[in-house]
Amino acid sequence: MSNSGHQHQIPVCEDWLATTREEALDPGQPIIDPHHHLWDQPGWRYLLDELLADLRSGHDVRATVYVQSSRSMLRAEGPPAMRAVGETEFANGVAAMCASGHYGDVRACAGIVGAADLRLGDAVRPVLEAHLRAGGDRFRGIRHIATWDPDPAMLNPAYQPAEDMLDSPEFRVGFARLAELGLSFDAWLYFHQIPRLAALARAFPQVPIVLNHCGGVLGIGRYASRRDAVFAEWSANLRDLAGCPNVMVKLGGLGMRLPGFGFEARDRAPSSLELAEAWRPWMERCIESFGAARCMFESNFPVDKGSYAYAVGWNAMKRIAASVSAEEKADLFWRSAARFYRLPGLA
Repeated sequence: MSNSGHQHQIPVCEDWLATTREEALDPGQPIIDPHHHLWDQPGWRYLLDELLADLRSGHDVRATVYVQSSRSMLRAEGPPAMRAVGETEFANGVAAMCASGHYGDVRACAGIVGAADLRLGDAVRPVLEAHLRAGGDRFRGIRHIATWDPDPAMLNPAYQPAEDMLDSPEFRVGFARLAELGLSFDAWLYFHQIPRLAALARAFPQVPIVLNHCGGVLGIGRYASRRDAVFAEWSANLRDLAGCPNVMVKLGGLGMRLPGFGFEARDRAPSSLELAEAWRPWMERCIESFGAARCMFESNFPVDKGSYAYAVGWNAMKRIAASVSAEEKADLFWRSAARFYRLPGLA
């Protein structure tokens, strides 16, 4: 499988992933995977069949949450602001397929996070209402990507947020509509932007917010030789954000190119021991700052799939959580996700 997409997305090579195979550790541990995508791009197909192949690799994944990608299944017609509703329609269809039981017990896409341009201000409300209709009782919130850096090499050309987007009056008017409709916000931004997210969280304490991908760790480009400095700044920002009780954090996304771990450059795919060694300082600091009840492990597949296999990634997270209590494991692997995304029957 190849990937002709953005340079930050590492191409997936199934033969390379097969160089490291592992049986699932603690296979009875229930899991909700709160962050994955589905898409059909040129050279990269990851739809229900591919997702199910990963979910069936040995871990007890009970349900998943679909998070916007704005890459596939957009409506071809209609107002531009409404086209992302097609993605929610698609994800809800996949969820309905899994709810039939025909594909096993897993409830894929049990929660759906869509896309909407919150900079529309008041005009975003009809878009949010359309998502709610399209997603039925599965639609939970919005992700409006905010990743910005002064180095253009850090930016995804598909998204062009301004540095101060989270502070802008238009964005905040749109953000207020989330509170009115009982919706949450998935925050994807870089570590040096976390203070802006903290200010947003304090301004809207009634909106549940979840920080994606350990808070946007960067380790390439101008950050490649600054690992210790990045960790220190990221840690301080994280501790401040943890003071906002409406914020949780997803532990994952470290298989992307951006953090700079370079797993994809090795002759063999990494083992869970190798992943756990690299990830532990970052994930443990998240847990120390927020507490297990406000943290949730995530796969971020298929984006992270360029760096490791699904079963191996969950093994690494189980290694990182090996010393915590059974109650904390329940929070990290399923309960925090079920609580945040309001997944009936799983919370």
